[in-house]
Amino acid sequence: MDTYHDLISQTFDFPTDEFRVEQNELRFHDIDLMALVEKHGTPLRLAYLPKISSQIQRAKEWFRTGIEQTGYQGKYSYAYCTKASHFSFVVEEALKNGVHIETSSWFDTNIIRAMHAKGKVTKDTFIICNGFKTEEYKYEITRLINDGFVNCMPILDSPNEVDYYHDNVREKCNIGMRLASDEEPRFQFYTSRLGIRYTDALPLYQQKIKDDPRFELTMLHYFINTGIKDTSYYWSELSRFVHKYCELRKVCPTLTTIDIGGGLPIQTSIQKEYDYPYMIAEVLRTIKRICEEEGVPEPDIFTEFGIFTVGESGATIYSILDEKLQNDKELWYMIDGSFITNLPDTWALNQRFIMLALNGWNKQYKKIQLGGLTCDSQDYYNAEKHIYQVFLPERKPADAKPLYVGFFHTGAYQESLSGYGGVKHCLIPAPKMVILDRAEDGTLTDRVFAEEQSGESMMRILGYQS
Repeated sequence: MDTYHDLISQTFDFPTDEFRVEQNELRFHDIDLMALVEKHGTPLRLAYLPKISSQIQRAKEWFRTGIEQTGYQGKYSYAYCTKASHFSFVVEEALKNGVHIETSSWFDTNIIRAMHAKGKVTKDTFIICNGFKTEEYKYEITRLINDGFVNCMPILDSPNEVDYYHDNVREKCNIGMRLASDEEPRFQFYTSRLGIRYTDALPLYQQKIKDDPRFELTMLHYFINTGIKDTSYYWSELSRFVHKYCELRKVCPTLTTIDIGGGLPIQTSIQKEYDYPYMIAEVLRTIKRICEEEGVPEPDIFTEFGIFTVGESGATIYSILDEKLQNDKELWYMIDGSFITNLPDTWALNQRFIMLALNGWNKQYKKIQLGGLTCDSQDYYNAEKHIYQVFLPERKPADAKPLYVGFFHTGAYQESLSGYGGVKHCLIPAPKMVILDRAEDGTLTDRVFAEEQSGESMMRILGYQS
């Protein structure tokens, strides 16, 4: 009999650092997932905080090693971009590792002030203010600068943005500039709507920044939607950006730093697919080579990793409520949640995650489709990244326990995209959320961050209750 365990072991290099099986039940970072399910029920969102810190430290070590191997002369700094997950427990865990913060909207400035009040952020922390700036956003950035946050740095997204700072900033201030990257050839447009055109960068510096003693252009920001990938498109855009840095550096001696956005990918398959140390070393080599050719100093480097920081810390667990054979070959397992509302990027962006059964590893497996609870025909999951099929252990009416399935590395963007605590399709509630951490002696701790969304809360939102 071929079991589910046989299938996974023969398909992947299994077990892994993260996953192993004990008594036919899955362990994630040595966490007894079935015990958590029995304690908290499903659907269940898990956030494993130690993974956030380990990701940050891994990236720092890769850059340290890459700088040593390549002889790169600049320094490296890690920033967490809050848009990947705004939750306080995520931001606080990241800040334990001496990271800086990248913001995307004026609401983020409230997080900065809250973290400063708690002693988690100092006025020396770099606050890289990215994104298109509304009036409220420019106002809050200016308040931070005038209140003594000396490393609060607006990254200019439009040529006229700097006019507001001219009129309102009182303190000396570092300025950054985002350059508008060309998009991938398959995009419906050629150039990003965000950032300064390459041809406008030098005139903007010379006309609006150079002669104002309050401002120094210190950072050039580069962002690619695809993230850091080993493609001709990525290396072409990075080279183009570094050449522009060199051009500006020759006339602007204060320009000492570049900020590489777009980030490192997370693992979306059990099988490792990305060589992180190689890619980081190649980025460093590319920057170093071009700077040597142009005769300018190699810049200090900031990266702003969001998905990489928090993505792999998350897991979402469902029970299989029932199975339905809808024709001769399509067998559906119905989950006690929804992909559209709980994991919206599986629906909207065709994002794949690591999907594994929690129990039943000693049973035969079946090819199945996973169906969500909403009435939408798109509420399904039927393909893994490595194969256009999904397999799970078989279910039998006599089974003592339901079958449980987990989606792993779901820690980034889910609540932002689905609207945490709001009203969702078919009024499917937000699942219970539990935070997992480890004490100094390694003991696992769990605490409930939020119970499953109640009907009363949705009725208040919809105006049926006051």
